[in-house]
Amino acid sequence: MLALPIFLAISSGFVVVGVYLERKISAFIQDRLGPMEVGKWGLLQLIADLLKLLQKEDIVPAAADRRLFLMAPAVIFASIFAGYAVIPLTPDLLGSSTAVGVFYLLAIISFDVVGILMAGWGSNNKYSLLGAMRSVAQIISYEIPLGLVVLCVVMLCQTLNLQEISFQQGIYTYETTYLFGQRWLGIDVTGWGGIFAWNVVRHPLLLVGYVIFFICTLAEANRAPFDLPEGESEIVSGYATEYSGMRFALLFLSEYAMMLLVSMLGVILFWGSWNTPLPNLGPLRLADWTSGEPGTIWGNVTAVFWLLSKALLAVLGQMWVRWTFPRVRVDQMMFLAWKVLTPAALILLLITGVWRLLG
Repeated sequence: MLALPIFLAISSGFVVVGVYLERKISAFIQDRLGPMEVGKWGLLQLIADLLKLLQKEDIVPAAADRRLFLMAPAVIFASIFAGYAVIPLTPDLLGSSTAVGVFYLLAIISFDVVGILMAGWGSNNKYSLLGAMRSVAQIISYEIPLGLVVLCVVMLCQTLNLQEISFQQGIYTYETTYLFGQRWLGIDVTGWGGIFAWNVVRHPLLLVGYVIFFICTLAEANRAPFDLPEGESEIVSGYATEYSGMRFALLFLSEYAMMLLVSMLGVILFWGSWNTPLPNLGPLRLADWTSGEPGTIWGNVTAVFWLLSKALLAVLGQMWVRWTFPRVRVDQMMFLAWKVLTPAALILLLITGVWRLLG
């Protein structure tokens, strides 16, 4: 019961910090200042924007399907925030310890497609409908390579439980960990922990897998260069065109919550989850000092620190990509999904199966 309010606080707090950081990062990349007028260094700009949105009228177009139009933001919001239920925040703190956490997470965040389609169709606006149809094509296409890459991690760890995947990547694992995941090398790194136990080291080709995962999550979150559903220069604001006030803010909140969710998932699957990157090296017990034993306050504090630090680095990468690369065309987006990422993910899945057999 404690995990739910903590996750809500983290995700809501991230929206406040994330919007401000994105404005400042984009300003730095484009050699400008960003928000500066409201509060010191523009820190209160987001508060001003929220107050503005709260005061705006909640307009429903006369020709819109009122029920679909009003329900769509709630469906998008609920499908994304429901994904946090299975994210392990620490060894002791998680919402649900379901044995099929990976499957649940991929299924529930895919449901936001329904909300986006409801928003586009219910608005009775050609730009909104175009944005919604683009989003459906994009998200469904990129779920294929995304699912295949996640399956590589599941095959390596032999579990769908995100907490078990987390434990396998640290010094508190219940199994023996060998260097590069290969028993025949004869190098037991169970006591080392740190980066030597992470999945990207247990199976080095998962570095390629994470690149595929990262690209797919950009498309899943409608982030540039895959922001075709919201292509402002082409279709006004896509499926969000007709929304105003707090319903528009809810769509914006959902996008940032999705960024954090997929970043945390990537960290859990590839980059050691809540485990420290520092290994034990002989008498230098860095992993012991910087991770803490499960069940202790220090253990939970350090776990939250490492998980959020890694996830925020991934979010920083998403922001950097948005303000660096131009938006792709629709044909380029589909070509990348079906003719590049999907074959690469299938080959990686085959290699992972052989790697697991050899180990």
